[in-house]
Amino acid sequence: MLIRALGAAMDLTVEETAYRGHATALAGTAHAKGFDAVAVLGGDGTINETVNGLLDGQPEVDASGRPALVVIPGGSANVFARALGLPNNAVEATGAVLEALREGRRRTIGLGQAIWHDEVSGPDGGAGAGSDHTRSRYFTFCAGLGYDAEVVRAVEGLRSAGLRAMPALYVNTAVRHFFVTDRTRPALRLRRPNRPDEDGIFMAIVSNTAPWTYAGPRPINPTPWAGFDTGLDVLGLRKLNLPTVLGFVRQIIGERSALPRGKRLVQLHDEDEFTLLATRPVAFQLDGDYLGEHEWVVFRAIPDALQVLV
Repeated sequence: MLIRALGAAMDLTVEETAYRGHATALAGTAHAKGFDAVAVLGGDGTINETVNGLLDGQPEVDASGRPALVVIPGGSANVFARALGLPNNAVEATGAVLEALREGRRRTIGLGQAIWHDEVSGPDGGAGAGSDHTRSRYFTFCAGLGYDAEVVRAVEGLRSAGLRAMPALYVNTAVRHFFVTDRTRPALRLRRPNRPDEDGIFMAIVSNTAPWTYAGPRPINPTPWAGFDTGLDVLGLRKLNLPTVLGFVRQIIGERSALPRGKRLVQLHDEDEFTLLATRPVAFQLDGDYLGEHEWVVFRAIPDALQVLV
């Protein structure tokens, strides 16, 4: 039904993804062939892949020089679609997109970019047998290092075992994992050009927009000032004990415009570039996709990177 509705309004070519990373390849092909727009029916992971295919490592290209993005939410949280103001329902969102298409409405948004090294081991798998490869990936709404990425990793394992990605799965996993994560040795340090380092950080959230995520219908807002029209926002936790975390959680649930308060918080707004360094490899997630453990990640704000029909 959705394909018919979109097909009635535009000349449509339909492709189904078959493997992880396929959406990136399809979007890159659409860009190379000069398509006007790329529509995605899927969750935040598929949308992230599509965005990376559209940019194709060329953020300097004007947003009008690449296909516009059409988002139809089809995942569990649909954070990006909801942050754009679309309904959290595929049929209703299609109606909103068709209205934007008829009226010629396009919004230009900024993205985040993460850059890190992946160590590729040699044929024997021994230490030092391989080489370091720099990787880069864009994100639409958030990234994180530390505890939140550990939870994402655990949830991905449960989903691979057949469990559905419901809000209760994330909440239960976060609670269980809190009692097994390292809460005594903070590994992260935040570094900015010409500024003192911020160290002693257990977990860091990097936001390109608000909210950070959703628990069912309720937004979770640790960085409420973040937006598609500004740089990146950061929130770091310097203490990971139960009273601190409970106090923090109470402040970030629901529609909020005020920043969380606390002596153990590191907060930055509208940043162009910074680096998160770690004393040991720590878990890293981007748009809810677990990307392994790393000892440093550079983050950059990419303004006016992409046009979205909304």
